[in-house]
Amino acid sequence: MPDDLKHALFLIADEMRAMAAVGGHYASNPYEAERAERIRDLAVKLISLADADHSIDEIQAGFSKDEVFHASPATGAEAVVFNPVGEVLLIQRRSDGLWALPGGLAEVGRTLSESALLELWEEAGLRGRVVRLLGLFDGQKAGSRSKIHFTHAVFQIHSNDLSPTPGIETTDARFFAANALPELYAGHDKIVPLCFQLQSEAAHFDPASSESGDLPTYQRPLTQK
Repeated sequence: MPDDLKHALFLIADEMRAMAAVGGHYASNPYEAERAERIRDLAVKLISLADADHSIDEIQAGFSKDEVFHASPATGAEAVVFNPVGEVLLIQRRSDGLWALPGGLAEVGRTLSESALLELWEEAGLRGRVVRLLGLFDGQKAGSRSKIHFTHAVFQIHSNDLSPTPGIETTDARFFAANALPELYAGHDKIVPLCFQLQSEAAHFDPASSESGDLPTYQRPLTQK
């Protein structure tokens, strides 16, 4: 089998695996759980077509029914839309009534910027065009209360239509001034105010340095500092 075809099959299977993991985790009835498990089994079979070095049982063992995310931090994509007077678009979450930027977990098979556009459409009913990256935020440093480690990719989006409408996961969607923000969801209470500032600054990232302090040596020669 050509390497390009193998790679394509692995990517398709990974997208199916992600869909099955999230679908099974959030299943609200036995039928949804059964469909998720079936998608997972099909992903395993698809991988077996491209991976001659492992049996179906070995491949299946690498899949966990209860695993929603990879070992790496989960990635969220958020959309920032400003209106002509400098107000920012926020959505009110149906689950808890708190406000946040339109956004959510980035989907396998989509770029981060595409995921931000999708979330903007699903939660606020707006189409748009990504114009720049405002920042990459570590959820823990931003004060997120999520039980998993999140990284937030926040994009500024230009939209010709500035008449938002809520979706099934939101109860409201409207624009707010920097000095009149509503009660914000944990993490967004730090990210949203900073977005106003980032309109005229370079993209945000969480500062880090390895110039001092200990680093793991498992993958480096023991004599190297």
